[in-house]
Amino acid sequence: MSAQMRKLSSSMEVKLDANVIHEIFRDRPNDTSRMSQVVSSVELCEGQWGKPGSVVRWNFFTPDGKKLTSKERVEVVDDANKSSTWRVLEGDVKAVYSNFAFIVKVDKAGENKSVVTWTMEYEKQDESTPEPNGLLEACLRLTKDMEAYHLNK
Repeated sequence: MSAQMRKLSSSMEVKLDANVIHEIFRDRPNDTSRMSQVVSSVELCEGQWGKPGSVVRWNFFTPDGKKLTSKERVEVVDDANKSSTWRVLEGDVKAVYSNFAFIVKVDKAGENKSVVTWTMEYEKQDESTPEPNGLLEACLRLTKDMEAYHLNK
């Protein structure tokens, strides 16, 4: 990371198998729109689901109800560590941050329990640019909604 790159991270425990969560983000993030009101749609623009180099457009809502669009390239899919990295290419997030990546990592925490860690690596356009706390909160809400969806199936 460059000197201006920053990180913001948070973890939460959920009652879901680590493989289930990783598989959703890797192969079928478009299903998240059925699981949570945070995500309105996810579209595959280029490539194949779950493959590095693929480009995906996310349409989602921040906790304050603002609708955002983010076109992202899948940079890393690490099945051994159950993590995925998505680099923002264009959209509302890119308009605020000159460089931004979402990283989601899932660790097994027991029988049908996992710890999901969201990390945002970002570079502010300038010092007046806010920290991406709302984006992190949206990702955590999405994770909780995914848990509720699967527990209530």
